[in-house]
Amino acid sequence: MRLFYTSLSLTMICWLAEGTLSKTDVKKGATKKLEEKTLHSDKSVQDRELVVVDPKAKDIILEHRSYCSKTKERHFLGDVLGYITPWNNHGYDIAKIFGNKFTLISPVWLQVKRRGKERFQFTGLHDADKGWMKDVRKTSKNIKIVPRILFDGWSSQDFESVFGSEDEIEELSKNMVLLAKNENFDGFVIEVWSQLGNQKQKDLIHLLIHLSEALHEAQLKLILVIPPAVAAGTNQPGMFTKKEFDQLASAIDSFSLMTYDYSTPQRPGPNSPLPWVRACVQVLDPDSKWRNKILLGLNFYGMDYSALGAGGEPILGSRYIKTLKEHKPKIVWDEQIAEHYFEYKKNKGGKHAVFYPTLKSIHLRLELAKELGTGISIWELGQGLDYFYDLL
Repeated sequence: MRLFYTSLSLTMICWLAEGTLSKTDVKKGATKKLEEKTLHSDKSVQDRELVVVDPKAKDIILEHRSYCSKTKERHFLGDVLGYITPWNNHGYDIAKIFGNKFTLISPVWLQVKRRGKERFQFTGLHDADKGWMKDVRKTSKNIKIVPRILFDGWSSQDFESVFGSEDEIEELSKNMVLLAKNENFDGFVIEVWSQLGNQKQKDLIHLLIHLSEALHEAQLKLILVIPPAVAAGTNQPGMFTKKEFDQLASAIDSFSLMTYDYSTPQRPGPNSPLPWVRACVQVLDPDSKWRNKILLGLNFYGMDYSALGAGGEPILGSRYIKTLKEHKPKIVWDEQIAEHYFEYKKNKGGKHAVFYPTLKSIHLRLELAKELGTGISIWELGQGLDYFYDLL
């Protein structure tokens, strides 16, 4: 396994030197307006032969809104978790249109704050939309709505106090169950592991097991967000390893594995190299004992890197399409990482490289999830292109 990581690292160094920062400028094409289909298709993107390694910018622009009208058909039969953010309304629409393709929907609505001894407050409920929840459940009887909870503003002393008191743990568990029952939630996605780094893991595992027992007793689900098992760009284990996975696997319903954000503005490159994604799953569960509980993370956003000043920022579907229209770049496929990228040049802004998912890159990650026996989790639904959902 170590040889693989080293090979990938060397390849990335060469690729960054010769690819993203190459001297070749992408020339702008003619300025004529490119068409976009707005009507649904009676064929999927697979049947329309759009899942290719050599897509053209004009074809992506033309087809990206035109998803298949058979929105209830599923092509991926494992668990599918989709995240939704209040600041991206399109995600709410996607959940209603394609609800039958998801088993779990997680709106990122909630925070829990500790207000004193055995006193907890849940904030963010102003974002909870009961009408939308009802609409989503109409599209699929089996879908579960599991809002994400952040442990917001917790000091190390807050964690210490809760870890050191069974009464505090009991009170937090009881409050979470009551919240779910009162708001008609089906459970929660908890994002807390990275907050503590590698500290207090034993205590955190004890808390999570207690929370899961309380939620399960009330017929509610607990999904845990976990960082990659292999730290990005290194040979080193991540903050959540096989040891922690083995201790929690029987108690947690699913693990939302963050197999994205591989690169950074200081180290630009792919969002989620396919060999790294595979390694993250295999390191966690080499014997395939709990693979169905792992939700392999897919990014439906991309990154736009600037060669000047090591800059970079996320790019969502709408700006991706706008950039394709303005610059008409050649889209390049990297076989090893299984991602597309393109370069363009801004006026006075220098060279940029964009990594954004495509039908082919998503297809290969879905095939990997099928091969490994995992589910998938998508961050996040409003950031992708509408025709991506034909693949699910």
